[in-house]
Amino acid sequence: MKNAIDAAIVAARHRMAAREIGIAEGQPGFYLEFDIPTTERAAIEGLENKKSAIELVAVRPPAEGEELVTASVFVPESATEFFANKIEAYRTQDTRSGKPKYQALVARIEGIRLGVARSLFTDEIALFPATNRPTWWEVWLRDDRLAEFHTVADRLNVRTKSHTISFPERDVILALADEAAMDRLLRNSDAVAELRLAKDTPTLFLEMPTIEQADLAGDLRDRVDPPGALAPAVCLLDGGVTQNHPLIALGLDTADQHSYEPAWGVADSAYWNGHGTSMAGLALYGDLEGALSHQARVTLSHRLETVKILPPAGENDPLLYGAITQTAIDRVEARAPRRRRAFCMAVTSDLGLGRGRPSSWSAAVDQLCYGAGDRRRLMVLAAGNLPGDIRASEYPDRNDLEEVASPAQAWNPIVFGAATDKITIKHPDYNGWAPVAPAGDLSPASRTSGIWDRQWPIRPDVVFEGGNFAHDGTNPASAIDDLQLVTTHYRPALRLFEAFGDTSAANALGARLSGQIMAARPELWPETIRGLIVHAAEWTPAMRAHFDAAGSQAAKSAVLRRYGWGVPDYSRSLLSATNDATLIVEDALLPFRKEGSAIKTRDMNLHLLPWPRDELAALGALDVELRVTLSYFVEPNPGERGWTRRHRYASHSLRFAVKRSLESLDAFRQRINKAAEVEEEGDVVVAPRGDRWVLGTIRDRGSIHSDIWKGSAAALADRDAVGVYPISGWWKEKPALQRWDRSARYSLLVTVRATSADVDIYTAIANQIAVAIPA
Repeated sequence: MKNAIDAAIVAARHRMAAREIGIAEGQPGFYLEFDIPTTERAAIEGLENKKSAIELVAVRPPAEGEELVTASVFVPESATEFFANKIEAYRTQDTRSGKPKYQALVARIEGIRLGVARSLFTDEIALFPATNRPTWWEVWLRDDRLAEFHTVADRLNVRTKSHTISFPERDVILALADEAAMDRLLRNSDAVAELRLAKDTPTLFLEMPTIEQADLAGDLRDRVDPPGALAPAVCLLDGGVTQNHPLIALGLDTADQHSYEPAWGVADSAYWNGHGTSMAGLALYGDLEGALSHQARVTLSHRLETVKILPPAGENDPLLYGAITQTAIDRVEARAPRRRRAFCMAVTSDLGLGRGRPSSWSAAVDQLCYGAGDRRRLMVLAAGNLPGDIRASEYPDRNDLEEVASPAQAWNPIVFGAATDKITIKHPDYNGWAPVAPAGDLSPASRTSGIWDRQWPIRPDVVFEGGNFAHDGTNPASAIDDLQLVTTHYRPALRLFEAFGDTSAANALGARLSGQIMAARPELWPETIRGLIVHAAEWTPAMRAHFDAAGSQAAKSAVLRRYGWGVPDYSRSLLSATNDATLIVEDALLPFRKEGSAIKTRDMNLHLLPWPRDELAALGALDVELRVTLSYFVEPNPGERGWTRRHRYASHSLRFAVKRSLESLDAFRQRINKAAEVEEEGDVVVAPRGDRWVLGTIRDRGSIHSDIWKGSAAALADRDAVGVYPISGWWKEKPALQRWDRSARYSLLVTVRATSADVDIYTAIANQIAVAIPA
């Protein structure tokens, strides 16, 4: 026993010495793993010693027939010799009664070794993930160590889910890592108490008998707080919705159901496999697996509206979809003209695709978003799915070659593609099967704009969960229930829940986020809400790896056109943190002016940023990130003339530029004027070397532009102005249409983030804003 504890302590000292500067957080320490006979398992409690801050963290029950129980404790560095001293005392000292000291504990220990990730795994050991295989872990954290865990996980690029379940002594969070990454996290943190496999099993709910599904739905219904009378809406343009589903009725009034053709009715139909009701469940609740798996209350921040635009049998003429969409929107707005809403449409068509060239339908969508005067509309669209069989061998090349479906060529709506984190296959029917997409990568059916001509928008804008496919290595892949989302079924008398996925699911989740933002910030423009969703998006490590491996700007552009700006985070879209502050500007400019008979570029807006210069200068070389997003709507001109430089689709375009360190405001203005002139002439704008923007000029497509600058806090202190300036469009080049004097409004979002969570940058900026800052 002495040799075992001595070897474990030597290994522990090496492990503590290997903690990484700049990554490690919390109290230095290590885990010890003990083997105790099952007949003596009461001795396990004696492994904990509160006075020495030694905590019993995990006990793995023995499998049938095993004679040993494995228990793990966390030992702080200050108590490194605690167990060695006890064992030595057991060997050399006796109590007054003549028995060895600490016999009740030491005599019952059969083995001791340094603990690793496997030591803290309390599910059946046979389920422990294979080497080098990323897995979603259920990480049970020690008390009050959630923030510390997030910090270390972020520094190690270990992905975590935002949702946390809290218990009196434990917080539970999901993290994606292989065994090596989890061991590294344990080495650099004292936060983890226990590891289990994540229990993300949609099949559990989908295969329940109907009566059990009804009980679960009833329990959830009783925990739901319905939306208020003034709540905004997500309006689904789809195949109708089953309003009497017990979970849908809470957020959808029968008076808010409409139909393009009254004879169609408003209910969902078997012809479309209940698609509208599936969309409705996700738009209200998100993936129902989460809400069904806990007992917390659920608050609906927004309501639903529906318009049935798909006939109960057969299909519409795709050439009429522009008019159908317009009529559907008119019906809803006539019913509740003052209600704020996001229009959600997952219906797509392959008719007339042309490498990003606008269709009549997409142009009609752009016109609906642009509206008239200040009547702008927020529309969210699906990127569309690959037709036919999905084969693992073709992923993701086929996704890059199959272009986004109509009407997602439109510039003004936000377009959602699908990504996936669902990789766990547990159903015994699929033993030996593998997921097609890795965690954090593109969902197998999601389309992209990889083959579009460079002048057209980046699509998708962002991606949401769309489920995954599984394959057996030979046959086409299947969308098995284990890898799908859980939503509402359109025939609740038969079953309550349904599996759902692809870009329709992603679109419904994106619509839900839009409704949540509208509810939290009802004063924001549609352009701003669209901008916030993109602004809050980040690439997953899997996406980032593809971008980092892209050598040229063309290769980076291809990655951007596959994933958009990544996966949005709700909390980041609305909330500033101490180390993360967001500024929102809603403004307008007059892009053009008339001189004689000529129309020329007119205004540039310069926004001074309220950076706390002294605080930033004091931080010196500390790494910070500056993210800027510019969002605006264009008036479309869809007449097919090739859209050469003088026959442009967009009424105008805007760009942003950020003042550089050591650059005066006058020099900044001159640089912006030069950049505008270069782009006006149709020349390629080349980003200067060393300016440290992640994307550079490839961000300047469509009508939303977002990019991240990385540098030191001291350098950021001098980057204290953002310029917004116009580029030509048909308002300028078609003076006979008398649009040149129109105002162009825009939303500008600026976030500064300190990469260290210990830096309070928010308070310093808030104090600076309290002083009048000129625009």
